[in-house]
Amino acid sequence: MSKRGRAAALVLWAFAAAAQAAAVPDFTGLVKRNNAAVVNISSQGKAVRAEAERDDDEDGPEHGDESLGTGLIVSADGYLLTNQHVIEDADEIIVRLVDRRELSARVVGTDARTDLAVLKIEGAGFPVAALGRAHELEVGEWVLAIGSPFGFEQSVTAGIVSAKGRSLPTEPYVAFIQTDVAINPGNSGGPLINMKGEVVGINSQIYSQTGGYMGVSFAIPIETAVEVTRQIRTQGRVSRGWLGVLVQPVNRELAEAFGMSVPAGALVTRVFAGGPAEAAGLRPGDIVTRFDGRAVDVSTALPALVGSAPVGKTVPLTVLREGQEHKLQLELAELPEAEPDAEPPAQPAPQRQPNRLGLRVAPVPAELRESLGLAVGGVVVEGVDNDRAARAGLRPGDVLGRINGQAIDSAEALERQLAGLPAGRSVALLVLRRSGPFYLALRVPQ
Repeated sequence: MSKRGRAAALVLWAFAAAAQAAAVPDFTGLVKRNNAAVVNISSQGKAVRAEAERDDDEDGPEHGDESLGTGLIVSADGYLLTNQHVIEDADEIIVRLVDRRELSARVVGTDARTDLAVLKIEGAGFPVAALGRAHELEVGEWVLAIGSPFGFEQSVTAGIVSAKGRSLPTEPYVAFIQTDVAINPGNSGGPLINMKGEVVGINSQIYSQTGGYMGVSFAIPIETAVEVTRQIRTQGRVSRGWLGVLVQPVNRELAEAFGMSVPAGALVTRVFAGGPAEAAGLRPGDIVTRFDGRAVDVSTALPALVGSAPVGKTVPLTVLREGQEHKLQLELAELPEAEPDAEPPAQPAPQRQPNRLGLRVAPVPAELRESLGLAVGGVVVEGVDNDRAARAGLRPGDVLGRINGQAIDSAEALERQLAGLPAGRSVALLVLRRSGPFYLALRVPQ
């Protein structure tokens, strides 16, 4: 290569290096402003290594009876935030500050539904983190985490926001921030920080098949953490709004069956007796599209929206019912502690002739009806003679409550409703099980 060529290559290399340096921000100032408010937590107790159990980690260093995690100081008089699973069942909790002081902490309160815990250390003048607004985060924005992965204190990792409003099966009342920031066992309870140096989340979970970081991490929005802290400090517990329904996603087949152009909203599968939804006139088969002025694009968004609303608040609700939009007003009650019965129903012996969908159905036995809370109507599936129905998930013992939004009063009524349907059309069936009701779509055979 000629001297001129080498010179040009060096210039290009210099420009590329400068561009790369400009693309990656300098995090040193953010760390200096926030690391003093981040603490290491060691909890000793009956349930050892709670953090490792949470993340299924089997390869990290042994710490005896200690469960290592991270915490964040949120007030100068010594209140801290961390995850509940970090300190669960601990007999003694030790907090280590950045200046190497070790202080004993007591549990002020916990909230299992968000996996948050509020701790208190005695003293005054503690460094406090600046709090930001998670809802202002943009996907693709740089964020930073400080924590104690595997017990290595004050470790810093960075990445971007991958998604917002994620719902996880374990915590449906949290609209998680998803990031690609490296989070590992021990990071739990530590802060997620934006480029303004503000805490926008509390790192909580990783998605992993190995127990270690695999590129997907979740943080609790700081607004949720602040509200949980406020309620724990003022009333000793956390209360949440309750709609009184069970919902499921709307997929492409169900959208077609309900006459929707695109899948969206939260499909109501059950309305609890005596709940706010029943009082407002909500029905199974309704699709909630807006709650309190906010769009419900996916069903997983609804529990977090309802749970964050104040108990007793009257909220407007928009639902799609039989192809028509309806406006309802609903006063939220408090979310009860009891969970629905998850025991599957007994499966009766197959009999009778299959209907047009390839299902053999019969009246619902009184005991099964009572266990499902079904006052009238419905039919029980005694046999599934259609491969498509079986693949869709129907099984003997299922109770069918509605078809295309219309109540099924008897096996004969179901036959009449099926007789008028064109071949090839998708129909929405409300299936009732003790684990909970849900809708599925079936096509009428040719």
